[in-house]
Amino acid sequence: MTGKMARWLATLKKPSAKYSLIALLAVGFFSGVIFWGGFHTVVEATNTEAFCIGCHEMRDNVYAEYKKTIHYSNRTGVRAVCSDCHVPREWGPKMLRKIQASREVYGKVTGSIDTREKFEAKRLILAEREWRRMKANDSLECRNCHSFDGMDTEKQKLRGAKMHKIGREEKQTCIDCHKGIAHTKPTGMKEDEE
Repeated sequence: MTGKMARWLATLKKPSAKYSLIALLAVGFFSGVIFWGGFHTVVEATNTEAFCIGCHEMRDNVYAEYKKTIHYSNRTGVRAVCSDCHVPREWGPKMLRKIQASREVYGKVTGSIDTREKFEAKRLILAEREWRRMKANDSLECRNCHSFDGMDTEKQKLRGAKMHKIGREEKQTCIDCHKGIAHTKPTGMKEDEE
């Protein structure tokens, strides 16, 4: 047994003529930690409100609308920022959303929504794409803060309590009823989307 252990340790010490396996593993480990830390830092930096409104397309259009909603200013002082509603918290869905967001970067680079008029012309398409995404993931981002289990329907207005009961029974998701909750609804919406 000691001979096998000695050979294994010898292999760890000298897998190549120049560097030991221990040195290679240590360098690889620390390089991985540095890469992962840098990657995570960049991902989190792109989740900030400052990053999201860094381009005038977002700052002058949807951000200006959002500042007039309860998600921005309310009696409790709790504020949802862009990423709270548009980027999932879980790692896998978050990475998928970051990849999907490259379409938005493309829109910025090509100037396809760089004026209010161009933005309004594409608003319905952009909104429908986001609604489909939220419907597909069962309004995951909304549910980070809101859940049927956490609702006290006794304290809700009668209409809200009734609609939440129906939504729960019919297994609806937040976006089925709450389109336009933080942004202006696009013109040209189909009747069943309102």
